[in-house]
Amino acid sequence: MMTIKSLKTVSSLFAAAAVCVLFTNCSQEQASESVEKTFKKPNIIYILADDMGYADMGAYGQEKIETPNLDKLAASGIKFMNHYTGSTVCAPSRSALLTGLHTGHTPIRGNKEYQPEGQEAMPDSVFTIGKMMKEAGYATGTFGKWGLGFVGTTGDPNNQGMDYFFGYNCQRQAHRYYPDYLWENDHKVTMEGNGWVNKETYAQDVIQEKTLAFIDEHQDEPFFMYVPLVAPHAELASPDTATINKYRERFGDEKPHVGGKGADYGDDLVIGMYQSQPYPRATYAAMVERVDSYVGQIIEKLEEKGLTDNTIILFASDNGPHREGGNDPDFFDSNNGYRGYKRDLYEGGIRTAFVVKWPGKIEAGSTTDHISAFWDVLPTFAEIIDYQNLPQVDGVSFLPTLLGEKEQKEHDYLYWEFVEQGGKQGIRKGDWKAVKLDVKNNENSPIELYNLQTDPGETQNVADQNPEIVKEMEELMKNSHQRNLVFPLLKSEIE
Repeated sequence: MMTIKSLKTVSSLFAAAAVCVLFTNCSQEQASESVEKTFKKPNIIYILADDMGYADMGAYGQEKIETPNLDKLAASGIKFMNHYTGSTVCAPSRSALLTGLHTGHTPIRGNKEYQPEGQEAMPDSVFTIGKMMKEAGYATGTFGKWGLGFVGTTGDPNNQGMDYFFGYNCQRQAHRYYPDYLWENDHKVTMEGNGWVNKETYAQDVIQEKTLAFIDEHQDEPFFMYVPLVAPHAELASPDTATINKYRERFGDEKPHVGGKGADYGDDLVIGMYQSQPYPRATYAAMVERVDSYVGQIIEKLEEKGLTDNTIILFASDNGPHREGGNDPDFFDSNNGYRGYKRDLYEGGIRTAFVVKWPGKIEAGSTTDHISAFWDVLPTFAEIIDYQNLPQVDGVSFLPTLLGEKEQKEHDYLYWEFVEQGGKQGIRKGDWKAVKLDVKNNENSPIELYNLQTDPGETQNVADQNPEIVKEMEELMKNSHQRNLVFPLLKSEIE
């Protein structure tokens, strides 16, 4: 969508081109090339950490882990203080991100596994960011963990608009940082020396190499990169012994994590488990720092190629911090005092740090309290690239917020549902937050109500004092949920 501001910019540029032709020695062709170069579509890189807490980077209050590159990214762009994930676990969160639909509408609403590999496939009928960017003329690539359909299915990243994919197709296999193989499109790539027995090749490093290579290969055309990192998801593993030792010295003695039978690499390994880890706190810190270094390498590559000014970088996490594999989010205050963790619909399970850098467009060091969520990303990208065929989605473009404009449309409310752990629903409407639990067993289970303005930690349930608001939240939950036979939520849908 072309705004008045951008139309004025267009007029100015063509006027400048005319002056070039009339009063200088440049040709009409050179003037056209100048305009075309100025209007080159921005590259977009969306980086998604896995299970990284809201306050795991210094820019959001972390005091124990060093994240200089992420802090610099935040300082050079905008920080969102009220940004929310698509869900509270991996697959549905990514589905909401890529489709622009919240979990009451998006097709993938849980981590449904298939053997020997893969998850429930995204249908080919759904519109996704990848399809939009490809249609708009972008080279598209995904690097990391997919989890939305096995190779050859409708959910295969190559069938969802991604020209190139490298990484883990299956979320379960991504529990391991030293796998036997990764996927390059529909081909297996062996990780040398691993074989599920040994730990020689750290897969996330190989994925990072492919990520940087994609920038090299597509530097002369607009590109979109979706980079769903595996780290710092459990298992807790890092090849950087020096960094682990640095944090060991800082943290002192800690309780080791013992993985149990099948957890450790060897002939009896069970892929979906997590290895034993003698230094879980130090290792988690090293993993977050490694995430930070990956982000720094991407930024350095853009600078090396002269692409910094025409590239938008976005960074978020897919849900709240995990407690698997020995991780201790309370030690790091990963949730910044918010209640809950991964798999909760309280703030700690669904609120994420979110930073965006766009040189010359976003004011450096800015902060916003605008309430937004993953399903806003697709319509925002659509407005940035002037995509005209956007279907109906649940998201609202936050481009005005990025540009510091006042005409920002606000959500009436945000909605989440989670089909696991008995079924959960959540609503945020203004400062009010409602959570409903165990809906698979009791559709009339009571609503918990919190005022985030006075009680951001969701410690005081004020439902009894606000019956009218509870009634409104109940109605919003009913209206926001569309039945999904693959991922039933309510008791009536599974009987």
